[in-house]
Amino acid sequence: MAYTDLSYLKEITGGEKSIVVEMVEMFIAQVDEFKTNMSQYLNDKNWIDLGKEAHKAKSSVLIVGMEELGKNLKKLQLLTEEEKEIETYPDYVKMFIEQCDAAVIELQEELNSL
Repeated sequence: MAYTDLSYLKEITGGEKSIVVEMVEMFIAQVDEFKTNMSQYLNDKNWIDLGKEAHKAKSSVLIVGMEELGKNLKKLQLLTEEEKEIETYPDYVKMFIEQCDAAVIELQEELNSL
């Protein structure tokens, strides 16, 4: 299963390979920080910062074509703003981590083929 789709990124960069590579590398570099922060905020029950981190991560995942994950991050962000369905937050964070780990592997292979 493909987690990423770089067609949008290639479209907005005019297919400029160096920019595509730079954006993908930036995403890969940011993922660990997002994962660490989201896990920490979840453990600390810091819902405000968890929502803010989900918002930041959403922009990054959308750039590499992770539409469904982007929608889920938006949902998490909105839930944290109202502190609703708190029991679902760990599932959102787990899904984010698992999908991003798979996406990073996929994107590294993509970088090797560019």
